[in-house]
Amino acid sequence: MRFTSTPRGARLARRLVSHRLDGWGFPYGSGTNDAVTLVTAELAANAVRHGHVPGRGFHLLLTASPAAVRVEVSDGRAERAASPTAPAAPCPEAESGRGLVLVSCLATRWAVAPRRGAPGKTVWAEFSLD
Repeated sequence: MRFTSTPRGARLARRLVSHRLDGWGFPYGSGTNDAVTLVTAELAANAVRHGHVPGRGFHLLLTASPAAVRVEVSDGRAERAASPTAPAAPCPEAESGRGLVLVSCLATRWAVAPRRGAPGKTVWAEFSLD
């Protein structure tokens, strides 16, 4: 789905993911629903804050297989790609900079890739269901 690059768009993406996961058998409040929803919120917020290109939204793709749940968030800015190496913890007084630390702790694996078919990048995270 495509969302506007606004805080409202990020909020709607998070709510859609939680609702869809519940429909797929990962109920609200379960570990999988909570972790995937939190990571989606972070990736969507990053797309809004760091990947915003005027006039373009961000895209979200959520997939599930028997082995894993995967969330992908694509935005229009390739030059502001996050590094999938272990993110450094921010200074304790910092007001931001903890999101990708959460992603790396909650997701089984995550990475950044060039966006397929359009300018920009895709940040994805997978959650093993083992």
